[in-house]
Amino acid sequence: MGVGITVEHLNAFYAKTQALFDINIVVAANHATALIGPSGCGKSTFIRCLNRMHETIPEARVEGKVRIGDLSVYNGTSATQLRRRVGMVFQKPNPFPTMSIYDNVAAGLKLNGFRNRKQLDEVVHKSLQAAALWEEVKDQLHKKSGASLSGGQQQRLCIARALAVQPEVLLMDEPCSALDPISTGKIEELIFQLKEQYTIVIVTHNMQQAARVAEFTGFFLLGKMIEFDKTEKIFTTPSDKRTEDYVTGRFG
Repeated sequence: MGVGITVEHLNAFYAKTQALFDINIVVAANHATALIGPSGCGKSTFIRCLNRMHETIPEARVEGKVRIGDLSVYNGTSATQLRRRVGMVFQKPNPFPTMSIYDNVAAGLKLNGFRNRKQLDEVVHKSLQAAALWEEVKDQLHKKSGASLSGGQQQRLCIARALAVQPEVLLMDEPCSALDPISTGKIEELIFQLKEQYTIVIVTHNMQQAARVAEFTGFFLLGKMIEFDKTEKIFTTPSDKRTEDYVTGRFG
C-alpha cells in the first residue's frame, strides 16, 4: 500500500508576500491528483512545500502541518530524509549534462552511499524500465550523456532518476509543458502505470491532461484552494462558480 498526504492549514510566504492561504487537502494514496489554476496561483509553491523544495529560496517559510504517511514534514524530519520518500520531476527536464545515462539514474543512490555495483545495475535497469525508457537506451547506458537524449527521453530519464531512490510519492511540476504531443502521451501513459505503486501529484496547465490522468483535481486561485474533488465532478459539475468559469475557459 502506498502513502497518502495530509495537509492542514498550510500557509506559505516569500519574505512578506503570502503565496498560499490556509490550504487543507487529503491526497489519496496510489492515485494521481492534478492541481490546476492560472499562472502564479500557488500550485508550484504548494507542491514544493510537500518536499521542502521552497526552502531553497531565501526568506521562504511555511506555517501549518504536512504529513506524508506517518512522516511529519515540518516536525523533526530532515529535508534529505524527506526527499528520499518524495521524488520530484520539474517542468524542464534537468538531467546532469556531464553524466552518462547510467550515472544520471544512479546519482541519488550514490549520494546516499550506495556502492554495490550489482545492486546499482539492478536499480538502474528497473528504474529505466519503470520510466518506459530501457528499450530506447539499454545499449548506450555508459556511452551517451543524459543531455544527448531528446526532450521527452530526458524527462523520462528524470523520472527514472526520481524512482531509483524508491520514493513513495512522486511530485510532477508541469512535466509535459516543454514536450511535443507524442512525448506528452508517453509521460501520461507512464503516470497511469506508476500510480499503482506511487502517490502522484501533478501540476498542469493542460486541463485535458488533468482529466485524462488524475482521479482527483484541486483548483487553485490567488493562493487559495477553491475546490478539491473527484476530477469528473470538477470538470462537469463543480460546486464553485470560479471553478466553473476556469474549466469552461471564461477566465485564466
